[in-house]
Amino acid sequence: MMIKVAIVDDSAVMRGLLAQLIDAQPDMEVVGMAPDAFAARALIKATNPDVLTLDVVLPGMNGLDFLERIMRLRPMPVIMVSAHALADSDVTMTALELGAVDFVTKPQAHSMDALEQYAEELADKIRAAARANIDRHEAQVAASAPARVNRRLGWENVIAIGASTGGTEAIREILVRMPTDCPAILVTQHMPPGFTQSFAQRLNDLCKISVSEAKHGQPARGGHAYIAPGHSHLLLEREGSGYLLRLDAGEQVNRHRPSVDVLFRSVAAQAGKHAIGILLTGMGKDGAQGLLEMKQAGASTFAQTEASCVVFGMPREAIALGAADEVLAPAEIPERVLALLRSHGSMESGTVGYGVRK
Repeated sequence: MMIKVAIVDDSAVMRGLLAQLIDAQPDMEVVGMAPDAFAARALIKATNPDVLTLDVVLPGMNGLDFLERIMRLRPMPVIMVSAHALADSDVTMTALELGAVDFVTKPQAHSMDALEQYAEELADKIRAAARANIDRHEAQVAASAPARVNRRLGWENVIAIGASTGGTEAIREILVRMPTDCPAILVTQHMPPGFTQSFAQRLNDLCKISVSEAKHGQPARGGHAYIAPGHSHLLLEREGSGYLLRLDAGEQVNRHRPSVDVLFRSVAAQAGKHAIGILLTGMGKDGAQGLLEMKQAGASTFAQTEASCVVFGMPREAIALGAADEVLAPAEIPERVLALLRSHGSMESGTVGYGVRK
């Protein structure tokens, strides 16, 4: 069955390029294009597309205002198309909060190889969006006040989180519920360079714990969450009586850099039974094998429920491998994680390695 795609972009050149790349796919077709939000309304009504690509910046009514109206009046899978600019990254984060399924940046290179890679990424995201569960963006219950662990943690404890499509909101649901005396949290979210810094800053503004983009060689502190930068894999290393973060700008793994598998495997090797692994919504299988390796090393492991996922691909793969001890919605995970930490003998002595103040 063909996936019907509508394109909304103020640039005729970009509309033409996107249409060319989409129509070249055997399972999708462009059913119409519009240069602004007002023309887009008529286009959507006339063509009833399965997926809408929406420019972040539009003349007249901007992309965010139009997205808000779409998700309120006619919810549908929307992929934002963003420039590679810091200002656009902030707008894109807001778009994901409003209900956009995912985003792509506008192609920056013009070589044939780069364009083919871009076309493959775009097609993958359209396919995922066509299957996305958009009902998850109905009004969410406000996050409850984070429960405190009320014990001094052993320095060995660490939490690793991986996500892709739909992961920004799932990660937020978890981190806003984490107390300041929680272990260090390492996060890999599939996201290009330039956007992870904005993502970390928005989370830092919302959370009681400190959230920042990870830097090479910095200590992993309790009460802090570290977001893998879009240009590098994030890994954990032991250093004396604590952990350090390491960044690796090497080859892609599972077609991703940063890769969830890279993070999970390093945490399995360095933290073993003192770790907790959480695999959230996303297309593909990145993180499934790594979560299994964490479980085999003695870690407690979680996968997200299908009903709460935007795309169930990554958690489904992990569950099929037997990698997940428990399957929960993001809002349920923090309290379960904290209960495990309270019950583990490793919490009965020791201190958080590098302090917990924000």
